[in-house]
Amino acid sequence: MLDLGFNSADAHSGEANLGLTVEDDPVETLGRIGRADIERRDFLTRAAYSVAAAALPLGVAGEAQARTANAIAGGVAGAAEVAAVRDMVAMFTAIDERHGGQHGRSTVVQYLTDDVRRLCQSRFETDDLRKEMFSAAGSLAYLAGWKAYDASEHGLAQRYYLQAFNLARSAENRADQAYVLRILAHHGMDNGRPEHVLGLANAALELSRGVDPATESLFVICRARALAESGQQAEARREAERARELALRGETAEMMGWATMWGTPKATVDSHTAKIYARLGDYAAAEVHHAGARKRYASTEHQRIAALSAAAEGGAQLKQGQIEAACATWDKALDTMTGIRSSRTVESVRTMRADLAPFRARGARSALELDERARAWLRQAV
Repeated sequence: MLDLGFNSADAHSGEANLGLTVEDDPVETLGRIGRADIERRDFLTRAAYSVAAAALPLGVAGEAQARTANAIAGGVAGAAEVAAVRDMVAMFTAIDERHGGQHGRSTVVQYLTDDVRRLCQSRFETDDLRKEMFSAAGSLAYLAGWKAYDASEHGLAQRYYLQAFNLARSAENRADQAYVLRILAHHGMDNGRPEHVLGLANAALELSRGVDPATESLFVICRARALAESGQQAEARREAERARELALRGETAEMMGWATMWGTPKATVDSHTAKIYARLGDYAAAEVHHAGARKRYASTEHQRIAALSAAAEGGAQLKQGQIEAACATWDKALDTMTGIRSSRTVESVRTMRADLAPFRARGARSALELDERARAWLRQAV
């Protein structure tokens, strides 16, 4: 069994809390999380989402924190090493978006906890380069968290996200910190735990002040969705419209930091606006925005989110009683899901089948045919 450095007497409690702080050295913590992740340790893969941990960044987002320990043994790292890490992150992210989070997952974690961890502990030519390396490492930790999220391992995903936030603080990069706070807010909403999401969304928006309009739209739509979750419907609608205006006014080429790696802001705003309207029970509006997201993502290399948007679009159509339209949309979603390894796509297909059950019972031909195809897809996927 892997020794994570805990005494046997308190190993269990120590393991359970691994990564659920933003005060420890993020480089060392990520090394321990990554090794346990690669070994598929139960305390991580079965970890529940922590409401208490979700509140952690709110207490430290604007505070000066102790930096990671000084660089240790090794050569001097420079701009070339930082560029290499950023290039690897871009490559891994592109693969993730095209093929799903389970493609290359162990490779990402191994690279993070081995090469990148050692680079973060190197000596640097300048302090600015050290900060850039921590920012690059943070984007890779964020991706590792995203892959865990895509596998429905939400406790593990949360730990990676918190360490990505910790690395962004060490890099003194406000835009990166804001981006992680944003994903932490969405993560809470996706887990049905809204206790801290509005605080996280507000903190992200505050930290992002001064960014370009396209990037700002991502933080505004996050706040809009958090407002909808907290029952503030009118303000949620206003913020969603403001996000849409910002996305239309902005240019993708102007975007800053990690936001550049995850699709166009117009597609992101459409996707989350659809979730807002679905939360408010306006399925006609949700359908329109899911369709907009699907079309925008389909024009890029973001195959997974295009497929999930199509699945959600079909769900909104079914909520309106449009069984034939829903089946046609879901049929296209299954086409797009070919070759994707993702727990979220599997769950969306299972949801399709559950939603089709009443129509199958009535003998609706479109429902019967789609259900058979969905059943065959699931046999190959799981």
